[in-house]
Amino acid sequence: MKALILFGHGARDARWREPFDRLHSLWKAQHPDVMVELAFLELMEPSLEEAVTSLAGLGADQITVVPVFFGQGGHLRNDYPVLLEQCKAKFPQLELNTTSAVGESLAVLQAIVDFGASSL
Repeated sequence: MKALILFGHGARDARWREPFDRLHSLWKAQHPDVMVELAFLELMEPSLEEAVTSLAGLGADQITVVPVFFGQGGHLRNDYPVLLEQCKAKFPQLELNTTSAVGESLAVLQAIVDFGASSL
């Protein structure tokens, strides 16, 4: 069973999470047959490991992690690969994959351009 984790940075201010919660809800509404969880690098829960644990407990055997970051900064270059490898070691029966940061997608960049153009 396939599943998705939307992985963000996290913040002290709980309001920072609101767009992630909306993104999570949009995914569930548009793709109800694919389980989805949020996960955060720091300052918020669940952690990546907690999200993987949850999805594995629900029967997921193939999980794709989508870093909801604008680009490849230090966290994605250094911290994230370590966390992902720890999850792979803890759950060797799972197929854990990752995508690039969402901000590296031309479709995402174009959506931002379109958003800006619509405000003119």
